[in-house]
Amino acid sequence: MARFTVAVASAAVAFALWATASPASAPAPAPAPASKQLKCDTASFAAVLPAGATLEKVASVPEGGSFGEGAADIPYPVNPTGLPELCAVTVRVASSASSSYRFGLFLPTAWQGKFLAVGNGGFAGGINWLDMAPGPHYGMAAVSTDLGHNSSVIDLTWALNQPEKRTDFGWRALHGTVVLGKTLTQAYYGSNRKIAYSYYNGCSTGGRQGLREIQEFPDSFDGALIGAPAWWTSHLNNYVTKLGIYNLPVSDPKHIPTALFSVIGDEVVRQCDSADGVKDGIVTSPELCAFDYSKLLCRGGGNSSTCLTSAQIETAKKVYSDAYSSVDGSFVYTGLTLSSEDQWYILLGGTEPSPFGVGYQRDFLLDDATWDWRNYNDSLVKLAERTDPGGAQAVKFDTSAFKRRGGKMLLYHGVADGLVPTKGSEHYYNKTVEAFGGDVGAVTDFLRFFLIPGMQHCWSTPVGAPYNIAGAFQPGAMGSGQWSVPGFKDKDHDAMLALVDWVEHGRAVDSIIATTWNSPLDPSSGLLAQRPLCPWPQKAVYDKTGDVAAASSWSCPPLTVKGRNPWWWWWRRWW
Repeated sequence: MARFTVAVASAAVAFALWATASPASAPAPAPAPASKQLKCDTASFAAVLPAGATLEKVASVPEGGSFGEGAADIPYPVNPTGLPELCAVTVRVASSASSSYRFGLFLPTAWQGKFLAVGNGGFAGGINWLDMAPGPHYGMAAVSTDLGHNSSVIDLTWALNQPEKRTDFGWRALHGTVVLGKTLTQAYYGSNRKIAYSYYNGCSTGGRQGLREIQEFPDSFDGALIGAPAWWTSHLNNYVTKLGIYNLPVSDPKHIPTALFSVIGDEVVRQCDSADGVKDGIVTSPELCAFDYSKLLCRGGGNSSTCLTSAQIETAKKVYSDAYSSVDGSFVYTGLTLSSEDQWYILLGGTEPSPFGVGYQRDFLLDDATWDWRNYNDSLVKLAERTDPGGAQAVKFDTSAFKRRGGKMLLYHGVADGLVPTKGSEHYYNKTVEAFGGDVGAVTDFLRFFLIPGMQHCWSTPVGAPYNIAGAFQPGAMGSGQWSVPGFKDKDHDAMLALVDWVEHGRAVDSIIATTWNSPLDPSSGLLAQRPLCPWPQKAVYDKTGDVAAASSWSCPPLTVKGRNPWWWWWRRWW
């Protein structure tokens, strides 16, 4: 299939008296009176706001209308269009003496008694209006927070010497937004119409936010759609710098220039495409591919623009390998997967490591704007573990409280992700199984994990792979008026609708059909391919006779995992 070049998306409450409380002990504000349905006007909402919260704007949006903050919202400058009739509300909340955060709330006229919170991306600060937009189409009230600042995904300078702002980013802004957002939602619709179900949708930092909220506040959501979560901040963001240093300095013979990333990627497809038994241009099973690096080696008078030297091959091997601490040998993070090469430019293409790493060390961990990345060493991983700046990491794997109350989670990750390593989500899943005593059946009762072959970070594909399941960022990436999966707005294709069906009707999600188009971000370009995704570690099976691009030619084996520690789990842990 044709290869497409897709850039990474540029594109995550506590009131004054409880702002410094620990997550486990922070009390919610008292509910506002909800005896009558509010009007969509300033006076109505101002009357029910608690102390520490101020109203910024209330607006009535007509059917087919648009709302947002445009270019003033740095990471999310595109306003959603084609909205259902709704009331839009913007609120600012004081979270400490030196910090505050804002949130936006969509309250649709055709409300179905449901609430949706959406996440952010990278270190961005801004209200994610575009990801809120699908909520009202689903009949849900929808909310998003700016996390207490306004910045791009790679700008972390707002965090320098600002511990309260880091706490807002880490957990406080999302939790406070959920609590107050629910209070305002209930007040708006009145006591006769209760919030019946609450949901979450987020990818990357948004995935981390959702996991963090579920771990600390299991009552917040009934269902969560979690994509490519950047959950282990103390390790992941230090790994990003460590990874970048593998390919630096650019003058070193080991350095792989960006022009060679596609050479590596093409060879990966040639060798690994058929590892799953189907030759379709998509690397579905990179773990089954015995990659032969010698095929990349320059021989004799080989052209360096089409091959790699021995030193460069060693660098590539490091990129794919799990990282361990040079200080004490402890595990740092998983390596990138074979097929992630189209996004290597993000973490490996600069003259210094990515701001996702260096910015974290300078502005989050060390509070030192002059810190030089050349001084990086793996002792920073342990420092980050001990201090956990902002309380951001989501490492409490025992989510039994969420399960006990009937909570359900769909976790997914693109196999071709070149920003947040795919195997990191496999590691999270396995740690969850460990927390449940190795009882995989107990985990699959409430958590299903889906790998999406050919999908990059959160969305899109360079190889024409079916990727779209209406996860975070996916509708907005295709257009300001898009929601769900264009042309396939049902629970078989839309992961949020599948999650809703699981939560509300008890029908577990045994497969999701992913979709892509001839131009992966343009549904008008025509349907290219669809394929079912199966709960990990299962994979879709081709019937060997049908159209490889048709979902009907593929099936998911029945999920029969029960009891403790099946052979594949132990094998994956060891491997």
